[in-house]
Formats: sequence, C-alpha cells, structure tokens
Amino acid sequence: MTHGTLQPPFFIALATMASWAFFFLFGHMRDLVRKRLPKAARKGYAPIRQDYEDFYTRRMFYRIHDCWNRPICSAPDAWVDVMERTPVDGQKPLKLTGATRRCLNLGSYNYLGFAAADEYCTPRVLATMRELGWSMCSSRIDAGTTPVHLELESLVAEFVGKQAALTFGMGFATNSIVIPAIVGRGCLILSDALNHASIVAGARGSGAKVKVFAHNDADHLEAVLRASIAEGQLRTRRPWRKVLVVVEGIYSMEGEIVDLAAIVAVAKKYKAYLYLDEAHSIGALGTGGRGVCEACGVDPADIDVMMGTFTKSFGSCGGYIAADRGVIDYLRRVAPGHHYATSMAPPAAQQIVSALRLIRGEDGSDRGARKIAALHANSNWFRRRLVEIGCNVLGDWNSPVMPVMLFQPGKIAAASRLCWERGVALVVVGFPATPLMTARARVCISAAHTREDLEHALQVLDEVSELALLKYHPRKALHLNGAEHLVKG
Repeated sequence: MTHGTLQPPFFIALATMASWAFFFLFGHMRDLVRKRLPKAARKGYAPIRQDYEDFYTRRMFYRIHDCWNRPICSAPDAWVDVMERTPVDGQKPLKLTGATRRCLNLGSYNYLGFAAADEYCTPRVLATMRELGWSMCSSRIDAGTTPVHLELESLVAEFVGKQAALTFGMGFATNSIVIPAIVGRGCLILSDALNHASIVAGARGSGAKVKVFAHNDADHLEAVLRASIAEGQLRTRRPWRKVLVVVEGIYSMEGEIVDLAAIVAVAKKYKAYLYLDEAHSIGALGTGGRGVCEACGVDPADIDVMMGTFTKSFGSCGGYIAADRGVIDYLRRVAPGHHYATSMAPPAAQQIVSALRLIRGEDGSDRGARKIAALHANSNWFRRRLVEIGCNVLGDWNSPVMPVMLFQPGKIAAASRLCWERGVALVVVGFPATPLMTARARVCISAAHTREDLEHALQVLDEVSELALLKYHPRKALHLNGAEHLVKG
C-alpha cells in the first residue's frame, strides 16, 4: 500500500471541524430568519417535508452542486465531451448552455477501455441488436432468456473458476437481492466496515443479524467471529443457522485490495461461508484479468459465492453470481431479480461475451493481455507520480482506483472546479458518501489512457494541488515495498 492515510494532519483536522461547524451554524441561522418570513402553504395540509430533513441538501450541497451530475454527450473513453451548465444560483437547477468542453476522463470505471467502440466487440454487438433487438421486455424466467444469455453465464463461470453463474440486469441489485436470498433470520452476516451500499442494503433486507469488522482486518474478523459463535443467537443462544463473511475485491472509495488469503483462512477455520464482491476487481486484477483470486493466489474453490459487475471492466451493464451449481440452481428458483426484473438487453450481454473472449485471447490476438498490462502499468505509474508530488493517495499497487485526500469541505469544490477549468473531469466525494472528515477526489485510471494523457493529467493535478493546498506530504521519490518493480512491470 502507498503511504496515504485517512487521518488528516492536526491543523487540517481542526480546520475541517471548524468549517463544518461554521456551515452548520450559519445554515441554521438562515433557517431561523427564513421561518420569520411569510411563506405560501396549501391550506389544510401539513408540510410535505420538514426543514431539518433536507438541511444538508439546502445549506451545503446546493452551494457546490455544479461539481456533480455533469452530463456528458460522448462515449466515456479516455477523453469525454462534457456539457456546460449555468453557474450556481442558490437552489435553482443548473441549465445547459449548449456548449461542450473536451475533458480528460479520470472519472469513469472504464478500466479496460471497452466503453467506447471496439474493433472486435462493436460489430458483434450490432449484429446481435439486429437479430434480437434492444430489449427482451420480459424477465429471464418468462421469455427473456436467449442463447446470448446462456453463453454469457457459461463464459463467466469458466472465467472465474466456478461451476455455474447467474446474471442480472443491474449490478447494485445483484447484491441487494441475492444476499437476502441466501441468508435470513437466525443467520449472521459479518461485513467489512467499508463495504458498498449495495451490500449494506442486501444485509439489512435479509433479516439476518449483521456485525461489522474493522476494514480489511482478518484478526478483528476472527475475534468478532469467535465471540459471535460462542454467544450464539440473541436471546435463545442457539447456534447460528449460517454465518456469511462479506468482503470486496477492491474497495471503491479506498482503492485497497482485500487481504483475501487471510480472510479465507479465518472463514475456513470457523466454517463460515465467504461472499466476495468483485465489482471493481474482476477484469482489473490478475495477469489474466480474473480478479482478486488470481492476483492473491487464492483458489476460487475457497470462495463460496463470487459476485461481480459488468459495468466497469467490460463496458456494459448488469452483474453476476458465480458459485457451485446447486447454489445457482437455488437462486434461479428464489431470486426475485431472476423472476421479476427485465432481462439484460441482448446487445449488452453480447458486449460482455465479446469482451471476455477478447481478454481470453479468443480473437486471435494478444490485445486482451495488452489491455490488462497497460492498465496495471498506467495505474502504478500514475500512483507513484501522485505520491512523489506530495499528494495523500490511498490504495494498493495495481489498483486502478486512487483516492486523493482533500479532508476539508471547501476543497471539494476547489479541486473539482479547478480541474474542470483545465479540462480534466475528476470525481470528488464528501459527506455523507464518506465520513465527515475524509473528503477525497477519486482518480480512475483506464487502459485507454496514453502516457501523454496521464502526463497531462499529472501536470493539471500538480497545479491544482498547489493552488488548493492538497500536498500534505513533502515532495520526494518513492521507494516503497517493491513499487519500482511494479511500475516497471
């Protein structure tokens, strides 16, 4: 891991808390004045919302809401056309001006560069669209299954090393509807503290008891698991019906790779099931793009349920569950997303099939292998250079996700607007998507980026970091844990 940290320097921490306190107090003062003014209301109706329910949105978010939801009008390739909007004017919606700006894209999860037209994938997608149309207009269990869907599930299972797979039309829904299908009342879920919102939604909807262990900490997981097994279920003290440990391959807000070997060892020791979310790691990690198991040298047979999405590395939509055949057959019978949700569009399924075949070298070239190698080289080179210029960068080597810590709320808008003015599209993230004091900008690297693109991005980020005072570490050469070997490799 690089030397980034979630802990701000002492003075920065004080300034951050002072900023939030000022925004909070000033916002409430404005609300007090607002309450004294006459306002129109529908006679006989209670207010449809209370002021405190959207306080954060009105008094904080709307001051800088131009930093988010920027519409684009091109494929999300290495460069993207962004539609310009009017400046912020209170709580009024931003309006399009009709102009566009060409920006270097550091915000899309286009890890392998499949989001734009591809010489191998695109003709096959168009042929499938002509043959099968845009949509099946039906769920998979009714009339929504085509040969392309069956081919996709077979390829996914083979690619990740499991017996069978089941696909869904939405990545978020894959977690939120599958977790309640495999655990319920009387079961225990042990979830990493920084797991994605889709996992949180699925765990809450399952009815199982949920306990959280410290992020990526196998020792704390073992302590919580041992105590939970000893205590048993609440009130009855009966043994848990099932214990499910849930982790991610790459954590999207931290850029860290799961310590999978240690997590597997704990799960096997206590006979707990392991659920691995590879939304960001499938296609992006491992020399063959097979994800975190390949990268960490873990046998896929040690993972009970493997989940992933097609929205990042494969340039499409939807998600998958891969497991033993019995588990997949069970999910086909009980998973609501398989019964009621509209089937994935055939062209979208064909895009994934073609991308998988390209990655596996079945197109007769080494383009897939070169894409994966380019992604790793780009990610490690850019991460090293960001650290060298003094930025506080989170994450691990080979991870294409690299959060740059901002900490202070005022720097969220400063970083976003300064990069936008210089033609770089950058994602910024703050509360409530992150804890109060850990605002960050998130850089996502792609195999589609050339070295010239990355040098331009680094020049802009270097300048912006100087202007917004984002360089929390002294400028120095990086010599950490074999980083030079990784960058050259």
